[in-house]
Amino acid sequence: MRNNFGGFGGPNMQQLMRQAQKMQEKLTQAQEALDQKEYEASSGGGVVTCRVSGKREVLSLNIKPEAVDPDDVEMLQDLILAAVNEALRQCEKDREDTMNAMAPGGMGGLL
Repeated sequence: MRNNFGGFGGPNMQQLMRQAQKMQEKLTQAQEALDQKEYEASSGGGVVTCRVSGKREVLSLNIKPEAVDPDDVEMLQDLILAAVNEALRQCEKDREDTMNAMAPGGMGGLL
């Protein structure tokens, strides 16, 4: 018996469900792998370095003594923000690129 959905019944629907389940498993594996990665960025010529996890958590923030000028605290704040934001940008770009690469044809950018 043919349905009104272009023949997506019975075995075809089961095949689609299996494919969807496999895609979900691959996405879950990719997300877990991304969560395990670490990203590092520095600013001020390396005087401030930040390391973040794929879970978007700051793991470490290193500040060399030469970056600390009591008369210019704003500069240190800017260096910290720049390093943290760049590390997070790297993480997000990697996550986006990985997920988009896994999207079915023509659906990149939707994940």
